[in-house]
Amino acid sequence: MFAVSKGETVALVDEVKDELAGIGDEAINIRKAEASALIRFGGGLRSLQKHLVVITQFSNAKVASWLHETIRTVYGHEAELVQTARNLPDGHSMTWYSVRVFHAGGALALQSGLLDRRRHPVKGLPDDVVQGNISQVKAAWRGAFMARGFLSEPGKPAFLEIICPSGEAADALIYMARRLGITVSKRKVMSSLRVTLRDPDVIERMLSLMGAVNTAREWSGKHSETDNHGKTNRLANFDDANMRRSAKAAVEASEKVTHAFHVLGDDIPENLRQAGQLRLDHREASLEELGRLADPPITKDAIAGRIRRLLQLCAKVEKQRAVGQIE
Repeated sequence: MFAVSKGETVALVDEVKDELAGIGDEAINIRKAEASALIRFGGGLRSLQKHLVVITQFSNAKVASWLHETIRTVYGHEAELVQTARNLPDGHSMTWYSVRVFHAGGALALQSGLLDRRRHPVKGLPDDVVQGNISQVKAAWRGAFMARGFLSEPGKPAFLEIICPSGEAADALIYMARRLGITVSKRKVMSSLRVTLRDPDVIERMLSLMGAVNTAREWSGKHSETDNHGKTNRLANFDDANMRRSAKAAVEASEKVTHAFHVLGDDIPENLRQAGQLRLDHREASLEELGRLADPPITKDAIAGRIRRLLQLCAKVEKQRAVGQIE
């Protein structure tokens, strides 16, 4: 079974699951599609002392209660609803809600599509659900998400993810998502297989299609606010970095101009001398500001070109002097 670790999101995803579990009574075939996905992704079929049983576990109480009631009212079987707490390695505790069917496990497995008509295990989801109408497809996605779905919190990269019990189950979700006009990806994280959505607009649409209209709107709003705030901070940091780089470059240029004046002495063309002197007089000014301070004013490219020629002249004279000393 899968537990929510310290790094996983809890609060907002529980809001989504509460809303999905609270959707009013639907047609029987839609409720069965949802229940089939809940059972498949929430645990599934097991053999206990040569007897077939259905055992599922969920992190959300309303989800477990929905399945418990549906097994009784739709399939006609009694089920146990048990609450357990487990300690996680990080010191936190996790509460699980388990729905178990012991005496009629085989019958429920046949009715929910965990077994086919020849009583062979179905590794994915039943064909009549995967190929069913669009309402059944939405219900199956809803059930899978309620069982093992995760959703990013505001301030973190957007994602909606469902942990899948098998490759066939993942492929079924991918195929049904395409029927809804949505493309999802499949990825493996350690020992778990997941289907994932990462585009915020697509995530909002999928949440709405599953029936979580209110929390979809809330999630999208919070995510947009956080994203815009993050962009503003990134732009501010970018501007600060540019200012620091410009200031550093200006200081370095001033040091080079000082050296050039020392090397060249009076043997400097007047336009280059004026450009160099502007740099020394206004050490932290930008090239554009230096250009405006020139008399007459010139462009930043012109002032940069004159300072560059001044430094090139200095380098040329130093090289000539070095060659003369060697000779």
